[in-house]
Amino acid sequence: MRVPAGTVLFRPGDSCGGLLVVQEGCIRVQLVSESGRQITLYRVVPDVACVLSTQCLLAGGTYPAEGIAETEVAGSFLGARDVEALLRDDAGFRSWLFGVYGTRLTELVLLVEDLLETAIDRRLAELLLRQRDGDGRVAHTHQAIAAELGTAREVVSRHLKDFERRGAVALARGTLTVLQPDLLQRWAAGPAA
Repeated sequence: MRVPAGTVLFRPGDSCGGLLVVQEGCIRVQLVSESGRQITLYRVVPDVACVLSTQCLLAGGTYPAEGIAETEVAGSFLGARDVEALLRDDAGFRSWLFGVYGTRLTELVLLVEDLLETAIDRRLAELLLRQRDGDGRVAHTHQAIAAELGTAREVVSRHLKDFERRGAVALARGTLTVLQPDLLQRWAAGPAA
């Protein structure tokens, strides 16, 4: 199957009919609160299964979050009965699926821990360093950055203004450029650095 970027693949409350094994592209899995705040939980890329789909298939129930094709996505859809048969009969598939499941579960626990313990300025500095291109540009809106960090757009904008005032980044309409990565690295390392 092939779906265009922007396609909503599942929403909270949807039942899971199977497992999409991504061969090309990226699916963003996110939670959106009633107030509209969102946080990216993880991304499904080639050779990585969706942990929420796996959980829904194994335990029954519905999706607690939404999955959106961040880019055009191509992959193979395995129906629930196919997944059950593969889990029962194919040790390689079973090992792969449970390995991905375990890894994602650990990443989700670390995400929650990070949200609880790490200051927003540190997480923002880390994200900017990770997301910049070769020219130092970060091609994300303040809203998209807020979704990645699990905070409000206004909080991100306020911290970016502070980074700009200190000379670490340059902000212009629709663009963000990292000027001093070493300064951001010190902030990302935290108070002991």
